[in-house]
Amino acid sequence: MKQVLTAAAMALMAASGAQAADEVKLQLKWVTQAQFAGYYVALDKGFYGEEDLDVTILPGGPDIAPTQVIAGGGADVTVEWMPAALAAREKGLPLVNIAQPFKSSGMMLTCWKDTGISEPADLADRTLGVWFFGNEFPFMSWMGKLGISTEGKGPEGVEVLKQGFNVDPLLQRQADCISTMTYNEYWQVIDAGVAEDELVTFKYEDQGVATLEDGLYVLEENLEDPEFVGKMERFVRASMKGWKYAEENPDEAADIVLDNDASGAQTEVHQKRMMREVAKLTSGSNGALDAADYERTVETLLTGGSDPVITKTPEGAWTHAISDAALN
Repeated sequence: MKQVLTAAAMALMAASGAQAADEVKLQLKWVTQAQFAGYYVALDKGFYGEEDLDVTILPGGPDIAPTQVIAGGGADVTVEWMPAALAAREKGLPLVNIAQPFKSSGMMLTCWKDTGISEPADLADRTLGVWFFGNEFPFMSWMGKLGISTEGKGPEGVEVLKQGFNVDPLLQRQADCISTMTYNEYWQVIDAGVAEDELVTFKYEDQGVATLEDGLYVLEENLEDPEFVGKMERFVRASMKGWKYAEENPDEAADIVLDNDASGAQTEVHQKRMMREVAKLTSGSNGALDAADYERTVETLLTGGSDPVITKTPEGAWTHAISDAALN
């Protein structure tokens, strides 16, 4: 009888253990790639499990809007760029930044060197490819700082070409420069057979108009729930552990990403290169949002040309409460 009770007790304990892990759904901004390696590493290495979390990572894509997913209850936390998050907040979706794994921006303008472009002032009277859907605002702010109009090509203006998420406009010479990320589209240009010395690049970070990318956002109302806050503290702690592991072991991290790529679209060469570039952007961040980086982002968005992404300084758009508890 004693043995039966012991076995029953063990079964009960096992069942309790199985139920102990708290579920967290993470919505990514884009498809499975090394841009999100820290989360896949945290999952693969058991860092989430160590925090009693059962994390599901939901890939994004061209037809998936992270803000809509979290608004509809399809995710607990989402990876998003701050311009989109602040725009959504001003329009009534109260997103709050709880952590900022990316310290630096990977956005830049990549130009043909043979056009004679060597410095920002040379961009006037050119055709420039620019991503829209909220990604254009750092560019508009930059042009404003340079005193270059975006209303049309001329000695003091540029023609803005609405660029898709590809590099065709540069390769086909439809544009003198295009928008690229340091870890992705730039290397698509190189892989197309263009030599690096044929190009000139301008990083938004260096131009003082970079906006924060790839932060973690939740709905403000959920921060009133102590259980949710506790889950997010553990999630941020495990995620940052994953990010730091990925920085130190980029090739292994890329392999983990590839193992999670259900589409089979990613290649080992591209992902390992992407991971090394992404590691430069997460380096220097312990996961806590830098207030000065936030202020610069807001200033850039408020001065983004005639149609700024936000019309007033946001209030309550970020908190250190989660990251402080997670990291200290």
